[in-house]
Amino acid sequence: MAAHFGRRLRKGAATTAVAAAAVAALSASQAPSVTADQDNRAAAGTSTPGPEEGSGTNATGNSPYYTDLPPLNSPNPSPSPSSSPVGTPVAQGDAEAGIPATVLDAYKRAEAELRTAKPGCNLPWELLAAIGKVESGQARGGQVDANGNTLGRILGPQLDGNGFALIKDTDHGQYDGNSQYDQAVGPMQFIPSTWAWAGRDGNGDGVKDPNNVYDAALAAGYYLCRYDWDLSTQAELDRAILSYNNSQDYLDTVLSWLEYYRKGTHSVPDGSGHLPSHRSDEPADPKPSSPGKPAGSKPEPGKPSGTPQPSPPASGTPSTPPETGTPSTPPPTSPTPTDTVDHLANAGTGTLAAMAGDAFSGKISTRAVTRLGQSVGKVRVRFTLVGDTDATFAGGESVATVTTDTSGVAVAPTLTAGEKTGEFTVRATVVGRTAVNALDFSAKVTPRAADALADASSDAALTCPAGGEFADPVTVKAMYRGAAADGVAATATLVKSVLDDSVNDKGPYFKNADGDPVRTLTGLVTDENGQLKLPELYADDTTGTFLLKITTTGGAALTVRLTVTDADPSADPSPSPSASS
Repeated sequence: MAAHFGRRLRKGAATTAVAAAAVAALSASQAPSVTADQDNRAAAGTSTPGPEEGSGTNATGNSPYYTDLPPLNSPNPSPSPSSSPVGTPVAQGDAEAGIPATVLDAYKRAEAELRTAKPGCNLPWELLAAIGKVESGQARGGQVDANGNTLGRILGPQLDGNGFALIKDTDHGQYDGNSQYDQAVGPMQFIPSTWAWAGRDGNGDGVKDPNNVYDAALAAGYYLCRYDWDLSTQAELDRAILSYNNSQDYLDTVLSWLEYYRKGTHSVPDGSGHLPSHRSDEPADPKPSSPGKPAGSKPEPGKPSGTPQPSPPASGTPSTPPETGTPSTPPPTSPTPTDTVDHLANAGTGTLAAMAGDAFSGKISTRAVTRLGQSVGKVRVRFTLVGDTDATFAGGESVATVTTDTSGVAVAPTLTAGEKTGEFTVRATVVGRTAVNALDFSAKVTPRAADALADASSDAALTCPAGGEFADPVTVKAMYRGAAADGVAATATLVKSVLDDSVNDKGPYFKNADGDPVRTLTGLVTDENGQLKLPELYADDTTGTFLLKITTTGGAALTVRLTVTDADPSADPSPSPSASS
């Protein structure tokens, strides 16, 4: 029942010939040869295998789906390669157009995110609604709580090879409660092995759960857009739907609902949606069930079989068909929480500053507010990093989406500074509500710094005979708040005295690439352990005590004393005029 490929046996076919063809298709689908996704990649010009192929099986496991078509008076579906509509026609009328409020909100939020993340895909929320209708009857008529979690698991049959694919357990029963075989899970019917790579966190609670309609809808959206198809074109729309389930009957059924929802829909209270009654794994039925009767019930005496029967009009209601070409006007849509947001307010965010590579100590927090100043919960707020920065939110992302809590507050994930220093902006916007102005927060990244330096040199690094070379390099260790400070910029200078930082032109020196004496080094950086090992030092003919001053970003400084002795080790060193302190 979920996202992906694999032909499924449609046992609700109207004729024996169609049923026989479906059986043949199912048998062919079990061969481990070419998958629909491989065909789709070839059509899209993409040869790199997707991560979904790692499981070695298709993602649906050939689970069943609902075959009910929209009401008989619905608009004709978009053209497709099929010669005629398939599935089970229903005639429930306007009730079929209603989508449970939370489920509808999940579809629209997924569309809004994909509009930003993959604008070239042109994913319509009505497509998610059509697939959700076929896969689970809109989460069993909207049986979800306020956070979008289904009231109980929605499961396909266990994939034990008995009429379906054989897929042994891949999630230890985490999602489907079955530790022996996998089962399709949730309102969009992902099997666990597909959810492992396709799952998304759609409601910002930090969890990717196929049993949550926000998570499942967003995952389905990314799934349909994963090959950069443009779903505004019929050919690529068909490919995307077939990649969800490689069945022509499935394609026709989804296209029928897509066109129906495009002509008008409205929200209904959660739990009051219409649940389809016919599934592809039902025994063949010579006539569709009447509204209100369970699927597979026996036909009523005296009624012809094989012809869909529209439901009779309610008592006292004329049965005049609607005027041809004039779609009925749906009831007004109830406003979602997102629709009521007037602006975003700062919810206590202070100064945002961090040293390069460190996490920002302050949290970025905003509140969704109505025009009357009331807080609005269950609103998705997107935080986007704007400007020349390599800072990221937790997980390495530059965009994070969070749902406001009951007090209307959305707190962005932890923000970590990159190596680029300077100022940038964190922009908060309401997903799906372009009329609300963005709320900007200023953030600043400062260079890595040290607040202390310690001499870690050996004795040999501090003494050298005139005209010779110091045996070991001078080494120091940088610290910041008691911890090793890595990546800190430093400068080393041979100075005249403690009180005079000007460069000493006598005594020890470094060498540049040409071998010339150099007594100031810039661009030095501490290693991952906070250590700074200077290049080799040499001594000229001047003897005495000399000062090497090392400074870092952040103000840490250390002066190291170097001694140059006579070339004859037994001679007493003569103080150099430059060694005054």
